[in-house]
Amino acid sequence: MDYTVKIDEFEGPLDLLLHLIKQDDIDIYEISIERIVSQYMDYIEKMQELNLTIASTYLVMAAELIEMKSRSLLPKKENNEDEDNYEEDPKDKLIKRLIEYKQYKEMSTKFKDLEYTRSFIFTKQPDNMKEYIEDEIIDPEDSKDVNILINAFQELLNRKQLQRPINTVITKKEISVVERKKHIQKILSNKKQVYFDELFDIMTKDYVVVTFLTILEMAKEKSLEIKQDANFDQILILNRGN
Repeated sequence: MDYTVKIDEFEGPLDLLLHLIKQDDIDIYEISIERIVSQYMDYIEKMQELNLTIASTYLVMAAELIEMKSRSLLPKKENNEDEDNYEEDPKDKLIKRLIEYKQYKEMSTKFKDLEYTRSFIFTKQPDNMKEYIEDEIIDPEDSKDVNILINAFQELLNRKQLQRPINTVITKKEISVVERKKHIQKILSNKKQVYFDELFDIMTKDYVVVTFLTILEMAKEKSLEIKQDANFDQILILNRGN
């Protein structure tokens, strides 16, 4: 029997046995101990002829196979009822080892395929985005004040019926948030506190919107304080004394 011997192609004696079985195109369960031992020993002898270094594991398997072949040639003893004397058939034992090794080998091939696929996937550690985030702590009270102001503003609009078109007066000078802030600060400096509705002394659309935006901004800057003793009470605007 001719062999092209490359010991590096096999990962061990079981790998070599699987190769020989595959070469014969037979099922593992149908192997012949005599034939598989003969093929294995031919392979070992061929390696020796080529002065190849044979790993000890191959020689150990060779000894085991020779023992299996010898025992298979001996007449089989009759089965006794005493189970303690039961000894597993060497062929069945070898088949189990080959099947287990084949399963591990197939699983190893799948892992190698997954590793190869994974090599095309590149990842990076997540960046620390804290340096790009402004350290702004939102006070729950600020959110509460804004909600109070919005509700109060909506009630004001309802009372004044500003949801309908308003007859506006065209003036030469527009009112800015900066100017309105100065006015409100002056009022609070004099009175210390004022009702929310009192700041809307002119009921034109521009004036109402600018006044409301100014109050929101001042609340955010904490230059004024929003106070409401109970739900649906009037809103008091207090000077913080800044």
